[in-house]
Amino acid sequence: MTTTVTAKGQVTIPKPVRDLLGIAPGSKVDFRRTADGSVVLVRADEKRPASRFAKLRGHAGKGLGTDAIMALTRGET
Repeated sequence: MTTTVTAKGQVTIPKPVRDLLGIAPGSKVDFRRTADGSVVLVRADEKRPASRFAKLRGHAGKGLGTDAIMALTRGET
């Protein structure tokens, strides 16, 4: 992805990159130089956005017990 530097030295971080890093307005970022001389952008607070699996993790609350779920799975009503 390519972006343009303004006269003030500012750039717009592309939306896919913001989404990947979980960057929102007010987020702090760091620019770090790697051993090979390239520069990478990272969140300054080191928080990582929830993975797609973490977003699905949870508890549905009280409901059917294991025996009832197994009975439904087997077609036993």
